This record gives sequence, structure tokens and C-alpha cells, in this order.
Amino acid sequence: MASTEHPGGPAFLFDLDGTLIDSVYQHVLAWREALDQVGISLSVWKIHRRIGMSGGLFVTALARELAQSLDPETLTRLPSLHADAYIRLFDSVEPLPGAAELLGTLSEHGVPWAIATSGSERYARPALELLGLADDTPLITRDQVRYAKPDPDLFLTAAERIGVEIRDGIVVGDSVWDLLAARRARSLGIGLLSGGYGREELIYSGAFRVYEDPRDLLAHLDEVGVRRPL
Repeated sequence: MASTEHPGGPAFLFDLDGTLIDSVYQHVLAWREALDQVGISLSVWKIHRRIGMSGGLFVTALARELAQSLDPETLTRLPSLHADAYIRLFDSVEPLPGAAELLGTLSEHGVPWAIATSGSERYARPALELLGLADDTPLITRDQVRYAKPDPDLFLTAAERIGVEIRDGIVVGDSVWDLLAARRARSLGIGLLSGGYGREELIYSGAFRVYEDPRDLLAHLDEVGVRRPL
């Protein structure tokens, strides 16, 4: 099969929360509010460690953390309660430094890219407007795949959507779940520190490069195979 590689370098598959928009802590607070509503107290740091999973996987992991068992009705309600709380906090979410410029530069140089998020379309779609992106921007959400991260489905589907082979793509994410999914998809992974994970954690999970945030990645695109005219 002929390679799908193009003159501008590899394709990019971006996570959303903590990678392109500064929303990780809003998600943490939203989960804490949701848990409070059903009478569960959980340390904020334990919530943060699970951000990047889908709501369903988060709830499964939560059930292991708690001494008491949760009834099925409570488990079913939690993702919706989280989504409601996050929407109320969305006004405080901002693009991460350099995010819009990074995406614009990739487009300018003919580098394919897509966004793949474990979040639902309900709160992923408003992020496009926040980033100044068109409605037809390639966006894969949890609603469109069978399994979320750390399964590779989101990134595999995103690569298919933009017509590239996953092995020609680079996954960019801020969490260990992004990078584990990248490894399972057999794609290179880039870690960003803008979601709160440490450099060593990201490298240990498979990142071949780690940058501060999208602006730092933009300044070092040559290191990851994007060729730009001088």
C-alpha cells in the first residue's frame, strides 16, 4: 500500500481537554460537584488522575476507589451530572497558549489534523468556537466510538476521518491515557504538560517528545517532522 505521508510531514491527532483548551480543572471541579450531589466525597487529586478517560470509565475506576458499593442508578447518573456541571463552568475555559496558532500553522502548510476527545459532543462542540474553528473541523467524540481512551478507537477513527494511516500520525495529548491509547494504536505520541501530568509520567507512558503547551510545540515543529519554508 502506498504511504499517505505528504510533503508537510506527519498528520496530527489532538486530544482536546488539557491539550488545546485549558479545561482540566473545570472537569475536576465538575466531577467533584457531581459526586457531591450523590453523597460521595473523593479527593480532588484522585479525580485529576482519571481526567482523560470517558465518563463511563471514570465511574468504573471510581467504584474501585470507594469502600462502599454504588447502586446502578447512581453510576448511570454520574456522567450526566458531570456534563451539566461542566457546562456551567465552561465560561471560565480558555484556549491554551498557542493552540489556535498551532492548528492554523498546520493547516497553512497542508498538514492534516483532527481532534479526538473522550468527552461527549455536548461539551466538545463549543470548544471549536472557543478555538475559532469551523463547524466542519474533524472532531471525534466519545459518542462516535465504542471505547474511549486508553483504548485506541478515538485516534483510529480520527485518522480514518482525515484519510491518513494511523502509523503516519502523531497523537498529541496531555494525559497518560492519551499516550497509552497512542501506543495501542501504534502511533507516535507527544506529551504536553498543560494538563497537569509530569514530564516523567508522560515519557513513561510512551511520549517521544514532551512540550510545555501548544505554543511550545509550535516553536519546535521541526523536531517532530513538520517541514516549514524558511
